[in-house]
Amino acid sequence: MFVNETKVRVRYAETDQMGFVYYGNYAQYYEVGRVSAMRELGVSYKEMEDKGIIMPLLSMSTKYIKPAHYDDVLTVKTYIKELPKVRMKFDYEIYNPKGELINIGDTVLVFVDPVKKKPCGAPQWFMNVIKDKLPEFFK
Repeated sequence: MFVNETKVRVRYAETDQMGFVYYGNYAQYYEVGRVSAMRELGVSYKEMEDKGIIMPLLSMSTKYIKPAHYDDVLTVKTYIKELPKVRMKFDYEIYNPKGELINIGDTVLVFVDPVKKKPCGAPQWFMNVIKDKLPEFFK
């Protein structure tokens, strides 16, 4: 299993009238975590696109446990628990500054050939890059 940890500070514009982070903003926090995880693996989304692969979102689920507030520095933990194939799943845990778990979720993205507009398998070059970071998946 691969784990990436990154921080994000809640901006005022991300909160609602109650002073809580508006629920729709958690998707953006997931993206921050996902981009950070991909970079730690050694691949950026820009590089994927430059090499002819796009990764649209197929599904997302989330569970709200406690609210986050303006100016909180949240910790976003992003997990990759399985080998990417045609799809790549990311699991998330978000913690408040006290270290309390406030949100869990997951997203599933699909590897897509942008010319054919069809799903494809994870490209071999990508699998080679992540092999060093996820050796347990290649046993």
